[in-house]
Amino acid sequence: MRKNVFLLLAVVVLAACSMSKDSEPSAGDGTYSGNGNAGDSTTIAGKVTAGEWRDLDHWLFWSDLMTGVYADQDGQGYGMMSDYWGFFTNHRVAVRVEDISGQPQRDIPVQLIRWVEEQPTVLCEGRTDNKGEVNLFVGMTQKMEEIDAASMVIGLNGNIPIVQTEPLRVTPWGEEPQWNVCVASRESSANIDIAFIVDATGSMSDEIDFLKADLLDILNKVSQANSNADIRTAALFYRDEGDAYVTRANDFTADVTQTTAFIAKQKAEGGGDYPEAVHTALEKGLQDLSWREDDCIRLAFMLLDAPPHKEDKVLQSLHLSVPQYVKAGIRLIPVAASGVDKNTEFFLRFVAIATDGTYVFITNDSGIGGDHIAATVGEYQVELLNDLITRLINQYLE
Repeated sequence: MRKNVFLLLAVVVLAACSMSKDSEPSAGDGTYSGNGNAGDSTTIAGKVTAGEWRDLDHWLFWSDLMTGVYADQDGQGYGMMSDYWGFFTNHRVAVRVEDISGQPQRDIPVQLIRWVEEQPTVLCEGRTDNKGEVNLFVGMTQKMEEIDAASMVIGLNGNIPIVQTEPLRVTPWGEEPQWNVCVASRESSANIDIAFIVDATGSMSDEIDFLKADLLDILNKVSQANSNADIRTAALFYRDEGDAYVTRANDFTADVTQTTAFIAKQKAEGGGDYPEAVHTALEKGLQDLSWREDDCIRLAFMLLDAPPHKEDKVLQSLHLSVPQYVKAGIRLIPVAASGVDKNTEFFLRFVAIATDGTYVFITNDSGIGGDHIAATVGEYQVELLNDLITRLINQYLE
């Protein structure tokens, strides 16, 4: 069995690298050519460095992590993270929706339906992105070794087909995604809802001013670069039970200055233990933010440095909330700050995979904040965090 030795080499001098799909896990450290220094208080936007890794695009790599091909320094396979958090990705159904000319169709509701004794049951549902793609997982929060794919069909726009024109393709471990191509069409507009869900506990104090500056810079850049798009923004900050507040939010608005003014007033305080009220933040992200229900791209960036509490009621909340984000077509994009450990990293990656998002992690290259662990990913490009997030938003607007 190959051993994951990169954790033993975390102190190695940073080396330049580029994206590589099927390499072994590594620290992923790359080169950073930004300028300025972290202590410059006059302009602190554009200082934090980060990397991005989308497990959905590196499925063989993720399969190897989940099946024990790679292990940590103690020889423990990463597949145990599924049991730890109760998220399972071993039955992936990749769906692409196109019109008759082959053009991708965005924000199409897609359902995975099982027929039992001539009765349809919706197993899971989501909405396509701007590439016309959505990934659904059978048994996402319930461990299932085998499924009866022959009893399942794909429904579009709430229409339940009696039979599948082609057999349902389910991607097993060790294989590239097998796409189920469906035909539908709709008129769509350049609408996008962008929310920032931010941990504002005391442990974030080493980075939150820089992160706030980046968020303000990102919102301004996106607004200026996409003047023809209908962009709404929102922000939700959270702490933990017993703090001055658990969550506080500024709902979606087309006036970006309202969001930036709200973000600028927040500060990091409270907390006390390592886990925070992540589950409450996700609940409130659905309840207190008025996401558009149709013809929209929806992104929620989660900036945090700690996991949810490992309690039964918390896990139950997460297992209810995450599928609701999937159903609503809200892509969760975690941004891991200093303090994130391996358990937290994999929780965030499960959330990103489940909702068709991507995993973003702050790196040590800038020297800002505490130590950032090496992500268990392949090679990646180090970028300025504000440029990276702006790039992701612009990609969804293409």
